[in-house]
Amino acid sequence: MAKKSSKTPKSNELDGKEFFAAIALIEKEKGIPKTYMLEKITQALISAYKRDHEGITDNVFVEANEIAETVRMFIKKEIVEEVTNPFTEIALDDARRSLPSAQTGDVVRIEIKPRNFGRIAAQTARQVIIQGMREAEHNMIYDLFSSKEHEMLLGTVTRIDPRNGAATLRIASGGESTDAYLAPTEQVRGEVIREGDRLKVYVVEVRRSTRGPQVILSRTHPGLVKRLFELEVPEIYDGTVEIRSIAREAGSRSKLAVWSSDENVDPIGACVGPKGSRVNNVVAELGSEKIDIIKYSDDPAAYVAASLSPADVLSVTPLEGTKSCRVMVPDDQLSLAIGKEGQNARLAAKLTGYKIDIKSVSAAHEWEEEDAAAEEAARLAAEEAALAEAALDDEAEDPDDDLDLPEDDSTLADEAEEAPDAADQADPDTQPEAEAEADAQA
Repeated sequence: MAKKSSKTPKSNELDGKEFFAAIALIEKEKGIPKTYMLEKITQALISAYKRDHEGITDNVFVEANEIAETVRMFIKKEIVEEVTNPFTEIALDDARRSLPSAQTGDVVRIEIKPRNFGRIAAQTARQVIIQGMREAEHNMIYDLFSSKEHEMLLGTVTRIDPRNGAATLRIASGGESTDAYLAPTEQVRGEVIREGDRLKVYVVEVRRSTRGPQVILSRTHPGLVKRLFELEVPEIYDGTVEIRSIAREAGSRSKLAVWSSDENVDPIGACVGPKGSRVNNVVAELGSEKIDIIKYSDDPAAYVAASLSPADVLSVTPLEGTKSCRVMVPDDQLSLAIGKEGQNARLAAKLTGYKIDIKSVSAAHEWEEEDAAAEEAARLAAEEAALAEAALDDEAEDPDDDLDLPEDDSTLADEAEEAPDAADQADPDTQPEAEAEADAQA
């Protein structure tokens, strides 16, 4: 005698209990809210049904009842005497078979069974649900890591591009992880990165892209130095010591200007730590990069002098009206103040925001010559401007000197009156001869 199978036949109906259990599991594992998943699944079911029924409009809807653990799909149709559109209308006789009290003009709901979906429609629903889950994950990752911009994170190198050396790191925060990009330009020159290495990186920016959030990392940003000191120095973390400015040339040298709101706390000593332990930990993380720590000052002269450490400075003269200053150092300290290839002076200028002109004591007279030449040039420029202004004033006072104006009637009358007087003033010796000739003619 054949044994009866205890297995229940496989059904194409949507099991509400399993449906809500799956949504709860997705929310627990991926953090996607139930309401969001219900919305996406509703869209998927409707899209699947419309795929098989091209005439369907917006008369399809889904009812999901979490309490009753049911998911049902309906289509609304209007009761008419004669059907012209079978997707939105139903005949009165057909409606009365299931609803005897139906009348013309009423709207009835007809349940749709998911088992009636075709293969293509089912694939469409699956794609919509997967796309909705992917979008939800991307939005969650973007929101999480965009709040970590300008922060330091720990990442594991998962891939090195053999063509350009770009590195892909797996970074995690708040239980979520994503791949981030470390460009070759954001890597410290000379630093060797291998797959599997764990690196502290600075999050520069988080961008949206078609493939999901793109996290841009850096190992050269000055902010990385600041975050490392915050990690090593409790006084910086709690705000007792402040980092006012940072200038960095990654892999070579950095300068920090620190300040303390507490008179009893030495900001430089707090950053250096016992036997240099704190600053040494930062240096080790940065690959033996040299770090100069100076004390910030509101006095520009004192601030600039400290920024040129380790060189000794004799005097600093800020130039009025500009962010420039002149620094005088001993002859034997000039090369130290400028640094190799001008690095020390360049970092000091970045740190303070001042344009720094450094000269030794023996060359200080060049400033006097420069000032004298500048004063002479200014004097000549002022004289030329005064002459040009005077010429313009003269032209403004005599505007008619070079113009030929027409004579008016009064001028012509004056010339006519002067004509007889000119005849009377003729030569007296020739006058009797003229009279004799006149008598002879008479």
